[in-house]
Amino acid sequence: MTKICDYKGFEQGPIRPPSEALSLLIRVSRNCPWNRCTFCPVYKGETFSLRPVADVMKDIDAVARYALPLYDILKKNSRITAIDIEMVQAMVISGEMPAFQAAVNWTRGRMTSVFLQDANSLILKPEDLIQVLLYMREKFPWEYRITSYARSHTLARISDEHLAQMSGAGLNRIHIGMESGSDAVLKMVKKGVTKAEHIMAGQKVKRAGMELSEYVMPGLGGTIFSREHALETADALNQINPDYIRLRTLAIPGHTELFTEWKNGRFKKMTDVAVVEEILLFIESLGEITSTLASDHILNLFQDVEGHFPDDKEGMCDKIREFLAMDPVAKMHYQVGRRLGLFHGLGGMKGSAHMKRVKETCQQYAITPDNVDSVLNELMNRFI
Repeated sequence: MTKICDYKGFEQGPIRPPSEALSLLIRVSRNCPWNRCTFCPVYKGETFSLRPVADVMKDIDAVARYALPLYDILKKNSRITAIDIEMVQAMVISGEMPAFQAAVNWTRGRMTSVFLQDANSLILKPEDLIQVLLYMREKFPWEYRITSYARSHTLARISDEHLAQMSGAGLNRIHIGMESGSDAVLKMVKKGVTKAEHIMAGQKVKRAGMELSEYVMPGLGGTIFSREHALETADALNQINPDYIRLRTLAIPGHTELFTEWKNGRFKKMTDVAVVEEILLFIESLGEITSTLASDHILNLFQDVEGHFPDDKEGMCDKIREFLAMDPVAKMHYQVGRRLGLFHGLGGMKGSAHMKRVKETCQQYAITPDNVDSVLNELMNRFI
């Protein structure tokens, strides 16, 4: 049930995309209105609520008190010093330290982006969201992008006219957790959306003139639906042609419904090698698109498998094929080194000074090609 809560001061939600690490986070709603996806550990046990427009404006005002003087310093000196921060901090009024800290963090990204929280900001009434966007542009009158998460199910129900108005008011980019284009997989993980809705939503965002980031979750179909997951997801993206395709490899935290399904044997989790094979099939199946593939997350086995379509497609596939052609011990060494954060791609493995540590770790924990996935599962889950 949606609730509207009393204003309790400036606040920020728990998550944002990695690409928004240096964005100003403005919370327009709390938690997730759907909150049933079996793989997601976030917001569980929390109630969804809308924040009144007046409260969001108060947050913007609070940040502006500190962001505006910091921006003036940034314009004049091109950087912010510790002395500058101390000077502005002396202006902080009671209860507004979080707003000051948000403003300082924003300067680290040179105040070039704002991210609207939480999980589905576009569930606000279009008029309310547009009012927030216009107010933000009024208070911070310089060039920056404004970005938000949104569910495809929500976007599919918003008129093209309203989306165009949001774009005109300054909403530049939408992040959608597609996860999969397979109806079977979407139903299995209780995503609450269909492939057709994903396609419709993505196309609507593009028509509105906004940038679109679609998140894909390799491994989400398990061993049973792996091929369908790869092919149907690629087919959906071929019809959307998003600006960005971002890979987020599946990990299964212990407090999710999918974890229970896995432990009970109802979900068959894939090995790293099988996921890599799935990713290769997925990329090979992407057609005449002009998207950028990004692999910017610690859970991904390769952070260097990225590039622009169509020019970089074969190069990305070649990196994956190189891994698949390696002998089992070399694959194991790469997996361990990657999960320890020592390698970002195969290029970092060759002649690496870290190989000694990798081999010592394998010996210490008795890691072999046969058990490497089970040993590393716990390490991956720490980053969820």
